[in-house]
Amino acid sequence: MRRRLKPGEYAEVRAFAAVAEACSFRRAAADLGLTPSTLSHAVRAFEDRIGQRLLNRTTRAVTLTEAGTKLLQDLRPALELLDDAVAAVGIPEDMPVGTVRLAAPRLAIQMLVGPAIRRLARDCPHVTLDVRTVEWPGDLTGGFDLGIQYGNDVAQDMVAVALTKPFTAAVVGSPGYFADHPPPLHPADLVRHRCIGCLSGPAGALYRWAFERDGETVVLDVGGTLVTDDADLMLDGAIGGIGLWHGIDQVVQPMIDDGRLLRVLTDWSPSFPGFHLYYAAGAPLSPAVRAVADALRSRG
Repeated sequence: MRRRLKPGEYAEVRAFAAVAEACSFRRAAADLGLTPSTLSHAVRAFEDRIGQRLLNRTTRAVTLTEAGTKLLQDLRPALELLDDAVAAVGIPEDMPVGTVRLAAPRLAIQMLVGPAIRRLARDCPHVTLDVRTVEWPGDLTGGFDLGIQYGNDVAQDMVAVALTKPFTAAVVGSPGYFADHPPPLHPADLVRHRCIGCLSGPAGALYRWAFERDGETVVLDVGGTLVTDDADLMLDGAIGGIGLWHGIDQVVQPMIDDGRLLRVLTDWSPSFPGFHLYYAAGAPLSPAVRAVADALRSRG
């Protein structure tokens, strides 16, 4: 027979989850308004009661055991439901309430999530958006409700909805760089230029620069003095004259407008799918998840 928690044991479960999330008795105690010794006693009592060590404790760190890691993963959804139920008391029935977990690349967070949070704060104050930076989400494992990815290539059991228009590639460099290097007129000219390498995709492979014009396609391996997977570093490098960057028009246009960057090979720039929101097909979205999806799609 499955053992049920007694009423007094829920506090011990909360104590364990707080310490596990914070990886610190002191920080968790401050969050809960308790003393570290009280919290330590509660967690120890919980471990004794279930007969499993859940936390490894040293004077310098608190880490989860294998059993503790599994228990925390199993507890998170249940604790979030409890929090949502308590938070919903006194809230009108038609008002979305709850925590929504979203996985998204950093660029999507910068472009889309910031404005969506402001809309949610205004229109859905009882919805909490838990956002995690995941460059290539791929699926919704890990307890996520929604994900954002480049393009609409998703599994059969997923639904993908466009959030942006297609992106257009943009090769840019600084005026200072072009003062010392003649602008390329054809993609083949890039072999004589310093180019900023981008590590891309789930495997972190070096991105090959692709160009198209009048049915002709050119794909190049480029080289330079910087290779990174950090888009901000690539952009800073281009502005600082380190080399040319193969970026996205929506990202670089403000710097082109203010003169910090110059665009080249414009007539060779291909387009590719923009950001898409995706979620599990079949079951209807909860009001809170629907509210977040609507906020991400809104342009108002």
